[in-house]
Amino acid sequence: MSGPTFYNYPGIGAKNSEAFHYSQAVKIGNIVKCAGQGGWDAEGTIVTGPERQVRQAIENVKKTLKAVDGRLGWENVYSVKSYHLDLESTFDMMTTEFKRLSPTLCPVWTCVQVGKLGIPGMVVEVEVEAWIEN
Repeated sequence: MSGPTFYNYPGIGAKNSEAFHYSQAVKIGNIVKCAGQGGWDAEGTIVTGPERQVRQAIENVKKTLKAVDGRLGWENVYSVKSYHLDLESTFDMMTTEFKRLSPTLCPVWTCVQVGKLGIPGMVVEVEVEAWIEN
């Protein structure tokens, strides 16, 4: 097995990587681990409202997966960790998004309420692991 290869999606993904000295994703063999993705838009602005942030965080996960391998999508995700400022207000939104993205795939999921996230204004952060089919 080869060593890790690190990836960033263009635009804000690469900007965040440079500013905060981390990568958006790492690939080791056929496993991809994505850094936590929040509800920021293409310019790095946190979108308003919990529902929009949940959707944007999921979109950013999808961008991250595509940066690693254009074939990757939510259907390759087998593990999700989500961090919430207010679990009661965003839990059902996450469930709805999971069902929308892949009605038949049920990845393992750990969700935790936290006191603060990495960027002011964020209400949710989503971290995933995915596999690349041979």
